[in-house]
Amino acid sequence: MFHVVLVEPEIPQNAGNIARTCAATGCVLHLVRPLGFEVTDKYLKRAGLDYWHLVDVRYHDSFEELEQEYPEAKFYFFTTKARKVYAEAQFREGDFLVFGKETRGLDEELLVKHAETCLRIPMIGESRS
Repeated sequence: MFHVVLVEPEIPQNAGNIARTCAATGCVLHLVRPLGFEVTDKYLKRAGLDYWHLVDVRYHDSFEELEQEYPEAKFYFFTTKARKVYAEAQFREGDFLVFGKETRGLDEELLVKHAETCLRIPMIGESRS
């Protein structure tokens, strides 16, 4: 099992789709505030369909709070700015996969602090993450 972390997610449908994936795979979903939506939002629930009750969702007021709660955890930060691709990582059960907000990604300060565990997912052409 992995931990999926959404830092300041903005779009409820995206979070709902990720929650559904977490339910299907047994991953824990961590939502780092502030959220761009209410967790009771009808679109979030609709995107999660009938899987929402199967998701282990945990809320955090900041990324620093999350790190303090799991001091021994390995965090991987997904960004288009990383040199290494995800296939180069040696993932282990219990790792945290961290994704930033849809419009800006993860804060530069966070990426610099954790440069050695930043990963990217290759994309084709003019596509966006």
